[in-house]
Amino acid sequence: MLIRPARGADAAAVAELLDQLGYPQDGTAATAGRLRSWSRDPSSAAYVADDGGEVLGVVAVHVCPFFEREGTWARITALVVAGHARGRGVGARLVAEAESFAADHGCARMEVTSSDRRTEAHAFYRGRGYADQAGASSRFLRDLP
Repeated sequence: MLIRPARGADAAAVAELLDQLGYPQDGTAATAGRLRSWSRDPSSAAYVADDGGEVLGVVAVHVCPFFEREGTWARITALVVAGHARGRGVGARLVAEAESFAADHGCARMEVTSSDRRTEAHAFYRGRGYADQAGASSRFLRDLP
């Protein structure tokens, strides 16, 4: 299995993976456009796990500067592994690649959010040393027009 940067040709597979995560896509062309946008942004990266031409997973990571202090931090904005490939180390390798990207950009911290219903994902992150902040902070969202 090879972890490599995602490219436009991966759009159909990435769209299917994001759909499995609960984020239906509005067409392969739109997903390909987002992949191109991420590849052009030096603060962002998307990687896929490629097993002989089959995309088994995807991770997207973005670097942000701290406002309240010096330095940067990174957020995993998406991570999904195909259902049939879970438990084979795919997610761990994708997270390691995202962490490497963040470290290469001087990040002091990684962050990832996960829906309360994704208890298996929570155990996965805890197993990689991520501290659960549930109850320590809240997340508020508002859609903009």
